[in-house]
Amino acid sequence: MTSPKIGISSCLLGQPVRFDGGHKRDAFITGPLAEFVEYVPVCPEAEAGMGIPRPPIRLVGDPLQPRAVGTDNSERDFTERLQTIAERRLPDLLDLCGYILKKDSPSCGMERVKVYPLTHKGPAERKGSGIYAARLQQTFPWLPMEEEGRLNDPVLRENFVNRVYVQHRWRKMRAEGLTAASLLAFHTEHKYMLMAHSQAAYQRMGRLLSKLSGVDLERVADEYHQELMTALKRRVNRKRHVNVLSHFLGYLKKRIDAADKAELVTRIEAYRREEVPLVVPVTLLRDYFRRYPDDYISRQYYLAPYPEKLGLRNAI
Repeated sequence: MTSPKIGISSCLLGQPVRFDGGHKRDAFITGPLAEFVEYVPVCPEAEAGMGIPRPPIRLVGDPLQPRAVGTDNSERDFTERLQTIAERRLPDLLDLCGYILKKDSPSCGMERVKVYPLTHKGPAERKGSGIYAARLQQTFPWLPMEEEGRLNDPVLRENFVNRVYVQHRWRKMRAEGLTAASLLAFHTEHKYMLMAHSQAAYQRMGRLLSKLSGVDLERVADEYHQELMTALKRRVNRKRHVNVLSHFLGYLKKRIDAADKAELVTRIEAYRREEVPLVVPVTLLRDYFRRYPDDYISRQYYLAPYPEKLGLRNAI
């Protein structure tokens, strides 16, 4: 497979495109993650011809429909220019598997961006989205999106990368041709991943796929995809991970001896008590399944959802 494409605010890659001519290079984005993805950088303010450096802008007015104006000169309104760039860029972003946005930016901030009152009186409210980011979210509501600041949270970082790779596999499946068999296979391969995020969602998606003969497969696929990406946004706590790990243990009960079983149970319990990260029991399970192969388990992406070198499960 080719690498997943991720849209990104250009400044996060170290490009000097910010209003002050600087950048906000991010170590994880340009380091470990860069090895496994292809970035599509966008700086809407620079592409709108606002200059580098340039006077800063801010959001004002209604948080649901803010305007982007000059911080020092509110008569200078850049809202339409930023919206035009968003519309111009959208066709280039149709094959993305994720997007990383610059937090707090009046153009790229995903959420909680400051919006100032038009009267210049009173405090700003952290209720807005950047002009460009809002258009992205409206057009691609299912696309995995995060801000670089939130990616400092190990759970959110793992969740985002996981969703990017699920979206990547979904695109590959669709590119190869949608069939009932391919849709069912995709669902099977992601069974335990989905169960970790939401057993209720997994059951709903199973019912959606239970009768595929004579139905509009494209419609079903669209409904399934929306449910899939919504479910995967949910954080997975240790209790849910332990539940899935215990299901995998069930496949090994008749294959491993009592000592091996006790070791695996001990590792799962140590994870439940927050004494070890998730990578510990998962690695042990993978080792056992290499020794005792199981065709069904070998298809489960839960055990290897993205490149192991990223080390994301070392911190959760």
